Amino acid sequence: MDPKIVFEDEEILIIDKLAGIVVNRAESVKGETVQDWVEEKQKTVDSPPRFAERGRGRQKTESLSDFVRRAGIVHRLDKETSGLLIIAKTSEGFSNLQNQFKERKVEKHYLALVHGKVEPKEGEIRAPVGRLPWQREKFGVLAGGREARSKYQTRSSFRYQDSDYTLLEIKPETGRTHQIRVHLKYWGHPVVADDKYAGRKTNRKDREWCPRLFLHASFIAFTHPKTGKRVEFSFSLPQDLKKAFGKVK
Repeated sequence: MDPKIVFEDEEILIIDKLAGIVVNRAESVKGETVQDWVEEKQKTVDSPPRFAERGRGRQKTESLSDFVRRAGIVHRLDKETSGLLIIAKTSEGFSNLQNQFKERKVEKHYLALVHGKVEPKEGEIRAPVGRLPWQREKFGVLAGGREARSKYQTRSSFRYQDSDYTLLEIKPETGRTHQIRVHLKYWGHPVVADDKYAGRKTNRKDREWCPRLFLHASFIAFTHPKTGKRVEFSFSLPQDLKKAFGKVK
């Protein structure tokens, strides 16, 4: 795994994550992750703190901070999604950036090619998203789900093999798991080559010309944790999606 480094200084590292790569390690994950790559690159991280459990007078075992445990990776992208990912190189920067995400001060844009002609050409999707009780690895729009909002704007629309397609720029206002994919499926415009939400038949046909999920995190903006200045980063579609888009466009 060799992601493109978009920007790096003493505080932060911005990379273009490749599709098919998992961000964080887990027992169910096989193969190298972004976390493995970061730890190999950085080599050194903050020392894990020691702390005492109050009221019992005994020392707890060493505990890893979130910064160390996650190797400074501030947020996540789905395995099949490519695009910009922020990695903090200090614990202070990590905490600062996490707070910006919690306070919804980080602006993110995605490019998605979806089925159908999208009307109106810009707007907002509001629908609560939660894990499906009967299929735990998938999410959906549920009455008891968490609030989720996604703004969108049409970049282009066209027909290919008697089917309509639309290229959207999407700005998620909240950060629920699979939010964009679930919202677009619920709205009747599933993302091209989405093996979880587009449907088996649709996904199989999509994969004839598009090798993977057509979703890319193309833009991110936030306040630099050290300088306090607003910074923006963008990265165009990777070659596999450019090639697929060229076929239908």
